[in-house]
Amino acid sequence: MLTADFSRLALKPGALFLDAGCGTGRHACEAYRRPGVGVVGVDMNMDDLRKAAYTLFTMENEAAGFWAVSRADVTRLPFKDGTFDVVLCSEVLEHIPDNRRAVSELVRVLKTGGDCVVTVPRYFPERICWALSRDYHNEPGGHIRIYRNRQLLSLLENAGLRFIRMEYRHALHSPYWWLKCLVGHRREDSRLVNCYLRFLEWDIMKQPRITRMLDRLLNPLISKSVVFYLKKN
Repeated sequence: MLTADFSRLALKPGALFLDAGCGTGRHACEAYRRPGVGVVGVDMNMDDLRKAAYTLFTMENEAAGFWAVSRADVTRLPFKDGTFDVVLCSEVLEHIPDNRRAVSELVRVLKTGGDCVVTVPRYFPERICWALSRDYHNEPGGHIRIYRNRQLLSLLENAGLRFIRMEYRHALHSPYWWLKCLVGHRREDSRLVNCYLRFLEWDIMKQPRITRMLDRLLNPLISKSVVFYLKKN
């Protein structure tokens, strides 16, 4: 499941792409499918990095670029200034105490004129999750803040980025998280939650027209994520 729209990114042969907080590599792998693109993923979770590395390794026959993953802190990225043509940070900033430092690092390693994509949980659906479950946001490594759009955009623009476009994504995923929070977000035996999860997995794999249409209709109201596309000044 991709949150960023890669058709909006300048990933030409020879471009360098950074997935900051890559997790298991869903966006890094999509970037690696672009011919001749160099992909770097960083994260603090070694288990996730191993999964990302394995998936990227299995893709080597279908890609002409290169890839690397490394354990690194988004607030202290181990790269020179202006290294990357595209920097993506998806569903990460809501976890980081020093989010200003993290954004500063994203901008520092991005080339002038390069593309930056930042995604976070949308305010209203996320606020419902917090209201339904205290454990959802109080566990170690969980979400420590909820961004309003204007608040996040101000943070990004003050760091030297220019706003291009904003999108809402994954409306069909919001009810799943509400249900999870309602029954207990770590509970795995809820039939209702598991049934909805199977529906989402089916939707991701098959992408039928009717659910794509429903997702687009609901995104302005209950999208799970908000996506900002920006350029470095």
